[in-house]
Amino acid sequence: MDINFIREQLPLYVEAAKLTVYIAVIGIILAILAGLLCGMIRYFRIPVLKQITACYIELSRNTPLLIQLFFLYFGLPKLGIVLSSESCAVIGLTFLGGSYMAEVFRSGLDNVSPAQTEAALALGMKKSQVFYYIILPQAVSNSIPAFCANIIFLIKETSVFSVVALADLMFVAKDLIGIYYKTDEALFLLVMAYLILLLPVSLLCSLVERRIRYAEYGN
Repeated sequence: MDINFIREQLPLYVEAAKLTVYIAVIGIILAILAGLLCGMIRYFRIPVLKQITACYIELSRNTPLLIQLFFLYFGLPKLGIVLSSESCAVIGLTFLGGSYMAEVFRSGLDNVSPAQTEAALALGMKKSQVFYYIILPQAVSNSIPAFCANIIFLIKETSVFSVVALADLMFVAKDLIGIYYKTDEALFLLVMAYLILLLPVSLLCSLVERRIRYAEYGN
């Protein structure tokens, strides 16, 4: 293991990590919004939109992110639509993550007992108030474990962004291996970079899950 090489190339990984986090944060936020919207459409069974949403979810969940990125980066230019590497990465992560988040939110909404809705309506609350003050908070609480798992999953999926010439962590690692043949050192830095990114997220998710679990029992 060449320690000097690791020290010299460390700044490249730091910059790549910043770009990876930037793309991941934007993509995950947009995926959450898309997932919430799609989950609500499926929960309320809105005609036409329900079928469109179902098709989107099946298409997104049953095609690899790698193929989606190829279509965005190499396929769309054939139609006259040229997107930057960053745009393709964000759109791809949103497209994939939105479908997973949609199922998480839909499952959380379905787990709320109908009796609570009936009781709230009997007390004179409007349907909109029942949803925003009774159903949605419980649905979010029920969805936290799967929600956190999807966030970690999407962060790890950023490792395929190098196929669209995005200078992320994987791109830097492959570039250094190709130039210097320092496979062990490059992969060591890659593993450590993802570990530093994902470990705090995993610990934070575990903390949030425990807090919500205690709150459910009134502790």
